[in-house]
Amino acid sequence: MITAPKGLVVPLITPFHEDESIDFQAYKYVIDFQVESGIHGLLVGGTTGEYHVMSVEERKALIKAGCEYAAGRVPVMAGVGCSTAKETIELANYAADCGATWGLVLPPFYHKTSEEGIREFYKEIAAKSNVGIVIYNYPGATNVSISPEMIYELSQEENIVSVKESADFGHLCEVVALTKDVENFTVFTGEEHFILPTFTVGGQGAFGILINLIPKEMVKLYELVAEKKDLQAARELNHKLSGIYGLMEAEGNPYPGPVKAGMDMIGIKGGKVRKPLTQPTTELKAKIKEQLIQLGYEVESAEKISQ
Repeated sequence: MITAPKGLVVPLITPFHEDESIDFQAYKYVIDFQVESGIHGLLVGGTTGEYHVMSVEERKALIKAGCEYAAGRVPVMAGVGCSTAKETIELANYAADCGATWGLVLPPFYHKTSEEGIREFYKEIAAKSNVGIVIYNYPGATNVSISPEMIYELSQEENIVSVKESADFGHLCEVVALTKDVENFTVFTGEEHFILPTFTVGGQGAFGILINLIPKEMVKLYELVAEKKDLQAARELNHKLSGIYGLMEAEGNPYPGPVKAGMDMIGIKGGKVRKPLTQPTTELKAKIKEQLIQLGYEVESAEKISQ
């Protein structure tokens, strides 16, 4: 049986060269930075990693590299969701062969199916995959909301071990309440704003795009709330970080552009996003720079940032 994930999992960005090919050398540096900062797991090729603008061959190359670069220091989760169960299973088992422990799977979308279709989609993938399956409930992107009751039902499947909740906080609370006694099943939030409250209501893990940029601070927040149970100190740190949280969504839905720009400022290559995503504006970069300075970071010059 594959153990359910817990703690902080960083949804890794993917650095690109100017020609939009993957910069694997920079990718290794990003992974080393995360591991050395104390993060508990890596998500390779998720939404933040821009999997949706990659070919299948590129997704496989990224998963393979991510597992190799992690080198067993922390477990790896791979973004393996595809439009069909068959394709998802093939990618999930490729990820398992590379060394990944879990696979993150979106529900089928665009041509919407019924609840029964969603249920059977996940059950087939779980039964035929060699990685633990993590449900990804992200209605803001898919326009498909998986009900708390269905998530509870799916949690009974032996190889469905977790859910990444990127719906509203009320939905997450319902899922936590329904699954709290399910053995080997964990509930993660996918939003920085919800990390602190998620652990206070019984959630066991968190993703957050900002972990790429400020992993040490996010690990400290986790330790304060989940391990030390020091809510006062956790609140104070959360208030300190709240200014940069919202900047990831300042120009629309969360996407990797802002966090990549911030990483460039502190000397870790984030680089550009792939088309058709657009680069963050100069105004947003200036706000990110200001927040990083307030957090004590040394940042690159304004002239370099605006390039």
